[in-house]
Amino acid sequence: MSPAPRKRSHALRTVLPLLLSMLGVLLYGATAQAADARLEAESAQLSGGAAVSTEHPGYTGSGFVGGFTDANKGKASVSFAVQSGAAGAGSVSVRYANGTTATMTLSLYVNGAKVRQVSLAATANWDTWVTHEEAVTYKAGANTVAWTFTTSDSGNVNLDSVTPATPTTPTDPGPTTLTHQAEDAFVSGGAAKATAATGYEGSAYLSGFTGAGARAVFSVNAPKAATYPLTVRYRTADSAAATVTLLANGATVRRLTLPGTGGTWATVNTDVTLRAALNSVTLRTAAGDNGNYQLDGIGVTGSTAAATRGATLPYTAYEAESGSTNAGTIGPDRNYLTVPSEASGRKAVVLDQTGEYVQFTLTKPANALTLRYSLPDNAAGTGTAATLSVYANGSELKDLPLSSKYSWVYGGYPYNNDPSQGSGHHFFDETRTLLTGELPAGTVLKFQKDAGDTAASYTLDLVETESVPAALTMPATGFVSATTLGVTPGDSTDDTSALNSALSTATSQGKGLWLPSGTYDISGHVDLTGADLRGAGQWYTVLRGKNGKGGLFGRGGTSNVQDLMIAGDVSYRDDANFDAAIEGDFGNGSTLQNIWIEHTKVGLWIDAPTTGLLATGLRIRDTFADGVNLHKGTSGSEVSQSSVRNTGDDGLAMFSESQAVTDCAFRFNTVQLPLLANTVGIYGGHANRVEDNLLADTVTGASGIAISSRFAPVPFSGTTSVLRNTLTRTGGYEPNWQSKLGALWIYADSSDITAPVLLQGNDVLDSTYSGLLISWQKNVSAVTVDGLKIDKAGSYGIEINSAGAGTFSGVTVSGATAGGLSVAGGFAITRGSGNTGW
Repeated sequence: MSPAPRKRSHALRTVLPLLLSMLGVLLYGATAQAADARLEAESAQLSGGAAVSTEHPGYTGSGFVGGFTDANKGKASVSFAVQSGAAGAGSVSVRYANGTTATMTLSLYVNGAKVRQVSLAATANWDTWVTHEEAVTYKAGANTVAWTFTTSDSGNVNLDSVTPATPTTPTDPGPTTLTHQAEDAFVSGGAAKATAATGYEGSAYLSGFTGAGARAVFSVNAPKAATYPLTVRYRTADSAAATVTLLANGATVRRLTLPGTGGTWATVNTDVTLRAALNSVTLRTAAGDNGNYQLDGIGVTGSTAAATRGATLPYTAYEAESGSTNAGTIGPDRNYLTVPSEASGRKAVVLDQTGEYVQFTLTKPANALTLRYSLPDNAAGTGTAATLSVYANGSELKDLPLSSKYSWVYGGYPYNNDPSQGSGHHFFDETRTLLTGELPAGTVLKFQKDAGDTAASYTLDLVETESVPAALTMPATGFVSATTLGVTPGDSTDDTSALNSALSTATSQGKGLWLPSGTYDISGHVDLTGADLRGAGQWYTVLRGKNGKGGLFGRGGTSNVQDLMIAGDVSYRDDANFDAAIEGDFGNGSTLQNIWIEHTKVGLWIDAPTTGLLATGLRIRDTFADGVNLHKGTSGSEVSQSSVRNTGDDGLAMFSESQAVTDCAFRFNTVQLPLLANTVGIYGGHANRVEDNLLADTVTGASGIAISSRFAPVPFSGTTSVLRNTLTRTGGYEPNWQSKLGALWIYADSSDITAPVLLQGNDVLDSTYSGLLISWQKNVSAVTVDGLKIDKAGSYGIEINSAGAGTFSGVTVSGATAGGLSVAGGFAITRGSGNTGW
């Protein structure tokens, strides 16, 4: 933990809207409109000059309908026949293209009556098709839905298809199988768990979606990039329809109309296009939605289960010591200031002779790799550079450039780049590269020191390989490219001012700012005030810092940042002068998603009055202080599905300095190798949670999870919950105190910990010292330990040096070197059932 101070007007022809592939609105148990409910415009009734064309690719079916040109103003129309199973509220989605660069209009008619004039935003060009949804009311049986170029419309669009979502008669045959339960979603904006109703699946459902911005976000793992059927199980209090907006990975998919169910649980079927690997699927009360529903969960047909503990990651990791090698292996060693102590699994392979190598057989295809390595420093402490040769099946792929610039620090805390201070550590760094073409599974990938690879030694820890998709493209609507607003990537000039200007312009227009592939150099804060900032992907869009500076700074409002990398230029720790990658106030309901962060002071430093922030899909590597710190007054926020490694302080921290961090959570993260302090540290606060994480390989002054009143935080209140985490090779020696810290550590330092602490379903494996430590001289009075497994500990299984009391059930200890239990300080243990080994 590093608390400061420690811490785009003329149109040829137009396209009218097609409906997105929304399988139709279906209540559970009723006959749904199937995927072929999409109605092609070329098969509809055409009049007034509307005509079938095929000149612009990307349409569905056998063509599209144009002719909505100025010559046909007041005449051109396309009419669709729609059957509805019931009378009531529904919607129609239109798939269209509008290459005019301006918003154009058509009029929507249902059963001969005009519903409204519809605005259709410009698309990137005439070959780009998007969907637009409008709410309509159907009668039972046959309906007509027409799109007409009236005299009051601007026309000049092309129409591909429509998809109606018609009401059905609600039925409630009972629960269905949902792949994603509502109670497991991240919620903000007023949405909350409830249990008062009956007939829901799982342990709870969600209510409270009527407020603008209320949302439920689900993490959905997809085996490949494709469109997947999506079911939403919900209920409404009466016969009135509810509306809600569906998003995938931060992009609006469509508005859903949920027919009224009169209090019974029902389903609506639609679809969603997902990326390969992990996605966010969100139901959000957007402008125009009423949110009058309760949510039981979603089912995504064809999705795959996420990891039950730790982050669901897009790469496969190969440990060097598990590969085939003709070189030497170092470790295991957990002693501070030794190279293997900072290696994953405490082992690594050293290539220090020409011809030495380590190689792996790929178990999955890959077109990209990340290598974790260490090179020697130079005498000035500024680092060395060298190449390392990479081969596939014996053929050289490339010379991989490596550097020790961002590794090696010296002296006492907070450390520096002066080798004369001694105590060198922070040995490892990482490099990533895209390969030419994809390597199939079964490829032998080799890293070899050749004659041209001039470093004295190469210490290799691990390699991660993955299949990186092509760069993302700017959404067809709602965004403006930074390159049209004076920002030029890749020219090595400072882009900070230009980015701030572009963001301000885009935000004032109600649009997001798109950062195409390239490197953007920044030397200060890029300010976010209710901004939407998106890149082409973590491997393609890079914000590159300079001289320790450069990062994103939240200044209130609801912001969204995703699909980019922040590459800092920090090579030692300076809390007062260097920048975090992302910091500040992120208002209410912001999202940080799919962001790669490296070589910064801190990854995320979040402050009040941030509430309802979701940070997910992060890779935070090689920071010089914390990976994440949810700081004073942050509330209702979550960090999930993220990989954090090689931080200079706590991997993940909540620090209630002056104001309580409240109702926040670290869930489903993989945290490895904090070089100082803990994989997770909770310093005071109210009702915070640490759930379902994989935590490994702490180094010094460290536990796996610390629940601590150190640094004089706002005292604990509510229940602090530590549930279903796996801690491997955690705990460590604190040289300043000459103390041995446990894997799980409850530490009453500056004040008593009298609020409840719940440790449930945790596994402690191969702890360096004690598996569970409760200390020090103050009171820890309301501990509940339930279902704790301690398997192998370098000291006691359970060690208590504190006053207080706790209840222990289902606690098993095996392989504890010093014994199962040591108690001092008058701590009272109440033993429940299922305890063994202590």
